[in-house]
Amino acid sequence: MRMQLVLLVMVVGCALLVVKGQQQARKAFIALQQADQQQRRLEEEWGRLQLEESTWGMHSRVGKIAVEQLGMQMPEPAQVHVLFDKNAENRP
Repeated sequence: MRMQLVLLVMVVGCALLVVKGQQQARKAFIALQQADQQQRRLEEEWGRLQLEESTWGMHSRVGKIAVEQLGMQMPEPAQVHVLFDKNAENRP
């Protein structure tokens, strides 16, 4: 009788441990799914940011802002001076 009681307690204990393990596995799976969703959202945002960055840096946009907002203009050919580096040939 005593042996049966010990075995019963062990079986119930093992069953409780199995239930606890399943619960932990479910929680870990839910956390994994949430991390996957967050990764997808971050990848989408990264793509949008890269597109926005390329748009902000377009030469035509920069030129338009330089002319319209800053009042800049292209210099006349007579105003352009080209400088040459004497040591440029010695560089790798």
